Amino acid sequence: MILFALRCSADHQFEAWFRNGAAYDEQAAGHQIACPICGDTVVGKAPMAPRIAKGVAKAADRAREQAEAVAANAPSMTPPAAPATASPTALPMPIPAPVPLPNAADVVAALPPSLNDAQREAVAEVMRQLTEVRRSVEKNCDYVGDRFAEEARRIHYGETDPRGIYGEASDEEVSELHEEGVTFHRIPWIPRTDS
Repeated sequence: MILFALRCSADHQFEAWFRNGAAYDEQAAGHQIACPICGDTVVGKAPMAPRIAKGVAKAADRAREQAEAVAANAPSMTPPAAPATASPTALPMPIPAPVPLPNAADVVAALPPSLNDAQREAVAEVMRQLTEVRRSVEKNCDYVGDRFAEEARRIHYGETDPRGIYGEASDEEVSELHEEGVTFHRIPWIPRTDS
């Protein structure tokens, strides 16, 4: 994984992680990278300074490393093509990430002090949206626990009615599902808060 500082045509600066430099080049050429502030898809690399972690920045670096580890273990967000026998109404099947992300308030509090208010608000908004994703999945999908891989296969091979499911799967099970062409998504799982 590699972190690039990026800039859109409106001169907004932001950072994004990529599997490698070629992945960035491909996504930038296809206008698949959008500015989180204005949505502009005309982006380029911005000058970057080396990161030296101190104090609060160390917590931000730990959060970033955890997010990088989650992203490195997640399959591509683009689902594979559905097999010819699959129902056209089949729902995507999310899998929570194996390690929950830190609490949203902790992530915002751990951001480097060099970020401006707009950047802090952008991070807070992403965390709010991920929390909403969790609520939506829990409301609209069936929890199948550690039977996720088994249920996903049954849906994929038409042994049961298509429906949205979520649960846990080992890295090995995720790899096997991916190899079999089972459509699913691994999503960041924001922990519940009392507030």
